[in-house]
Amino acid sequence: MILICTMANRHGTYKSLINQSHKTIRFRSKENRSTCVYHEYILVVKMPKSKRDKKVSLTQTKKKGLEFKQKIIEDVQACCDKYKHIFLFSVHNMRNTHLKEVRQSWTGSRFYFGKNKVMALALGRTQEDEYKDNLHKLSTQLRGQSGLLFTNKSKKEVLSFFDEYRVPDYARSGNICQQTVMLDEGPIPEFSHSMEPQLRQLGLPTCLQKGVVTLRNNHTVCEQGNILTPEQARILKLFGYKMAEFFVTIEGMWSSNGKWELIADRPDPIVPPKVTIKAKPRKEEDEDEMEDDEEEIEDDEEGT
Repeated sequence: MILICTMANRHGTYKSLINQSHKTIRFRSKENRSTCVYHEYILVVKMPKSKRDKKVSLTQTKKKGLEFKQKIIEDVQACCDKYKHIFLFSVHNMRNTHLKEVRQSWTGSRFYFGKNKVMALALGRTQEDEYKDNLHKLSTQLRGQSGLLFTNKSKKEVLSFFDEYRVPDYARSGNICQQTVMLDEGPIPEFSHSMEPQLRQLGLPTCLQKGVVTLRNNHTVCEQGNILTPEQARILKLFGYKMAEFFVTIEGMWSSNGKWELIADRPDPIVPPKVTIKAKPRKEEDEDEMEDDEEEIEDDEEGT
């Protein structure tokens, strides 16, 4: 783009055609035409903001406004009239796929998860504005990753199902290590030679011996009680070790007769404090898993 600039000082008025890509401009003085004296200046040319340059969002997602929240309130209150029991539950090591499986197992019931403030507003935050008797006691317990289960099944059926429902899954960065995980020295033929530099970059003491990935000495991946780092989480996943468990804890029950009951902590499974793992046989297409894990780890860090 070509601009015409004018500058005045004690030597006179200068005009010049300026190419925007050039930072140094030479102006010729009218008073010194015979000697052809030029003066150099450094200019920063900033174009005005175009009125036609408007940012248009291509997303078709609509904002969830007041109407969406009002619908949740109406649905929750309708479920209070339809079902005999409301169970308060909390989710540990949340995974959407596992939660969908739980929903499919309870087709005759209704789950509400998330939007704690909206659900508390539907139930009633105080005794004066509660929808039914003692629902305000339930609403005060809604915090964190909590949800509501509306069902006509008995307390015994609900507790027996969720006490046994535990799904192993890969631990993510930011989780607390449940065990001390060790790796023994020696060859790891499950990994191809091309992955050795990547394993070494994760902190494993590896080398190539006759084309086979080998651990030079025993290695502690993580220690019990410490926070799992992204590198440690990737190592556990590469070795196929699922340290975390998805499970649901029932914390309270409200009945249609107005009775509210807090449920004591359920028994936790026995986990060995220390374990030594070995790599599982890997498929050829899994060799590129490292690249896929990088995006996953970044998402985990944003979530934590």
